Amino acid sequence: MSPELSDRQPLDARLEFVPTNPGVYLMKDATGSIIYVGKAINLRNRLRSYFTANPQGNAKVLAMISHIADFQFIVVSSELEALMLEATLIKKHQPHYNILLRDDKSYPYIRVTMNELYPRMVKAFRVGEDKKQGARYYGPYLSGDLFRALAVLREIFPTKTCNRVFPRDIGKERPCLNYHIGRCIGPCRGDVSSDDYRAVMQDICRFLEGKYSPIIENLRQKMDQAADELRFEEASLWRDRLQTLDRLIEKQQAVSDKGDNRDIVGLARNGNEVCLQKLEIREGRLVSSVSFFFPEDQAEPADLVAAFLTQYYPDAAEIPREIFVPVELPEPEGLVDFLKSLRHGACQLIVPQRGANRALLLLANENAEQSLRRHTLLGGHGQTALQEAMRVLGEATGVTTGVHRIEAYDISNTGRQDIAGSQVVFFEGKPARQQYRQYKVKTITAPDDYEAMREVLRRRIAHLGDETFGSRPDLILVDGGKGHVQAALLVLSEFQLAIPVAGMVKDERHRTRGLALANGEILELRNLVAQQDASAMGLLRLLTAIQDEAHRFAQRLNQNMLKKRTVKMSLETIRQVGPSRRRLLLNHFLSIKGVSEATLEQLLALPGLGTTAAHATYQHFHEET
Repeated sequence: MSPELSDRQPLDARLEFVPTNPGVYLMKDATGSIIYVGKAINLRNRLRSYFTANPQGNAKVLAMISHIADFQFIVVSSELEALMLEATLIKKHQPHYNILLRDDKSYPYIRVTMNELYPRMVKAFRVGEDKKQGARYYGPYLSGDLFRALAVLREIFPTKTCNRVFPRDIGKERPCLNYHIGRCIGPCRGDVSSDDYRAVMQDICRFLEGKYSPIIENLRQKMDQAADELRFEEASLWRDRLQTLDRLIEKQQAVSDKGDNRDIVGLARNGNEVCLQKLEIREGRLVSSVSFFFPEDQAEPADLVAAFLTQYYPDAAEIPREIFVPVELPEPEGLVDFLKSLRHGACQLIVPQRGANRALLLLANENAEQSLRRHTLLGGHGQTALQEAMRVLGEATGVTTGVHRIEAYDISNTGRQDIAGSQVVFFEGKPARQQYRQYKVKTITAPDDYEAMREVLRRRIAHLGDETFGSRPDLILVDGGKGHVQAALLVLSEFQLAIPVAGMVKDERHRTRGLALANGEILELRNLVAQQDASAMGLLRLLTAIQDEAHRFAQRLNQNMLKKRTVKMSLETIRQVGPSRRRLLLNHFLSIKGVSEATLEQLLALPGLGTTAAHATYQHFHEET
């Protein structure tokens, strides 16, 4: 480690003492706290880059530099050693300015204590130090997924669920009901060796790692042996377990017919947060998925993925031979060496560009988008943060009685014919989907967002006393700026209603930016977030969720309208097919695609269509033949 450096010396003068070797450096603030840990192939050059007259970097890097009061460094022998040491120190110190893969109590693990003579299977909220002694951790899981996984494991594998400690409690009590119904092999009786019991727990570990083939073969052998020895009751028990495992495998999505093992890392962002989603493919099947969330402004996507790899895989139950990532990574050679050292074998980082592998990456990205949407709609990780966001929203928009019910509106159009409006409802900060409404805009014949918004609001307010629409909103939010807010206020004045209104405005990158208030001011939330304002960060997350949901719901109706009009126009061009025959075709073949793919024989066989119309329909979609 570096020699103790006096605070009286300027930081740049200390750089003369820094060698040009590979190493890890630790930045400290005025209190002596470690605020950043980094690695470098050349320590002196990297540290000098922080202390130039005009340091380069994003807002977060520049903020970190402004808080540096001291630094230390550790010299190592190689880039790989630097990478491993950096990962260890980040995990130990959790520095404020590093990208952190934090444990979260909403994502528990399954812990199998293979470090004990008689292993146990228990729930754990974080990876513990006993992993170094042989304990295995699987997950993290959503709480519901973990509960279901444990239930399936106990149905397939005869393992103990009691609180007895072995070998201490062997022979002290009679076996429980689980032993008598075949759910436990009964180590408490004293005639089950630790090796036999560990073999069961080893199968559980294989199951959690997605290695089903040896388990299936083992169960089948036990079933056949019991049947050959005329132990039919025991054979039926093994058969039931085998069938349970088969049903479970059938439910899992097959994504490859090659039986591959690989991890796929997907990425999604919404302007406020980033989600990394890891899919586990084992023996060609999708067996597990887990999400991690980071603030949008922390780093570039490549840096986020690199941080994920270095912090997640040291604690992973298994590292596959191939890991698909969504972006090209900085210094990939060092990361590959790092993963090889953890795996004790070959490992590749691949950015798929085409074919089936590219489709897998797109699947991971799609899962990341869905996870990010759910995470944002549910207000992030904390109910307290959501309540604070609702309070700040009420203060900003002048809701004096507290914000409970929010109605948000958006307009989506495709040309002049397909104009749709949406009304989404959030109650106590959470989506109330049963009260969502969609509106086909009827009174305008050309795109006019303001007039479309006025029509939608008039139609909604006309049902203000209708219980099926829900109670009166405490706040109306419209997708747009000052003009949209004024359009909403005009409608409210027509009905002599005093409901606070605000607009959700976006920046040039189409990210939620802030609030357009009724007095014409713009509350620039993204600027406040850049200044580490926690209240603004929570409110921006909430508004992002509401604005994205309103846009998604309006766009869904707009796309359906466009699709129906396209289908209608396509069939309407067939002269021999009138309205009743169009309905007949769509009811029978379900979609225009189904009609277009129908054979002539299928069309001729459709009762009520007629020979002439059948030939005309077939010719319409097969003119080239």
